[in-house]
Amino acid sequence: MVSVGDDAPDFTAPLANGDLESFTLSENLDDEPVVLAFFPAAFTGTCTTEMCTFRDQMANFEDVGAAVYGVSIDTPFTLNEFRAQNDLNFGLISDNNREIIDAYDVSMDFADLGVYDLAKRAVFVVDSDGEITYAWVSDDPGVEPDYEEVAAAAKAARVTSV
Repeated sequence: MVSVGDDAPDFTAPLANGDLESFTLSENLDDEPVVLAFFPAAFTGTCTTEMCTFRDQMANFEDVGAAVYGVSIDTPFTLNEFRAQNDLNFGLISDNNREIIDAYDVSMDFADLGVYDLAKRAVFVVDSDGEITYAWVSDDPGVEPDYEEVAAAAKAARVTSV
């Protein structure tokens, strides 16, 4: 798994933002930290709660100049519908080919359900230099991140990269 101080693995993937665009991490760092919030699957209980909490707390991230992106293995079409139904105010990255969760080493299985290679619930903050400045990964898909801690980490990444 990538850790604080590591270079963030770069990637290019579809971005569901109401439309469909291509998103490359290194091209979106500029002067602002990027928050990558990995979640197992759209339209599931805790994942919906998590993404809606990020939505509701978006001002905390905008105030420090951070951009938030959700990341899951769902197709970009599914993610656009999930985004629309939950009125999400940030983009969702489709890792349908599972390259991002493999690069960040945040893959998990629900073997008893026959579901494999989903994203663990994880959050990484990447500063404008492409360095991981915050990492949180849960082995329990029912646990949500500490949103205030993530916002504080994004603020700290903004301060160190300016």
